[in-house]
Amino acid sequence: MIRLEPWTPGNLTLLERLLGDPAMMTHLGGPETPEKIAERQARYERDPRQLRIVDVASGEGIGWVGYWERGWRDEDVYEIGWSVVPEFQGRGIAGAATRGALDAARAERDRRFVHAYPAVENGPSNSLCRKVGFELLGAHEFEYPPGSGTTMRCNDWRFDLFG
Repeated sequence: MIRLEPWTPGNLTLLERLLGDPAMMTHLGGPETPEKIAERQARYERDPRQLRIVDVASGEGIGWVGYWERGWRDEDVYEIGWSVVPEFQGRGIAGAATRGALDAARAERDRRFVHAYPAVENGPSNSLCRKVGFELLGAHEFEYPPGSGTTMRCNDWRFDLFG
């Protein structure tokens, strides 16, 4: 069982585990630098849409889920992402956390659609999208990280918050 909590200053170590590990970042262009992780930590602390996934039994932070505003194909949408530490993967935690974040996005009543863009070859994330109820719209090329000049092929999954 999990709960979602706001991201706080004490969560940097968790973020380093999620974003600094080459295995965790295989489908996202490799690990982020300590400087980039620190910048992200500061951003997450100010953003109530970035949530720490907590294992209720231990009280331990075991992952992150979040959503943010973006424009996509002339429409204002949310984009969503998630990450769970390796020892807690394969237990349905990412799916439960994603559902919780979708509920939070729905409660805002600000956007109709939430999109997820996992790499085409990222089987677990694409499977999660399918299980949670996202609709596959097709594959697209994205520059990631933004400004890097590097492209990756990602699936565009869409979730209708009001459907």
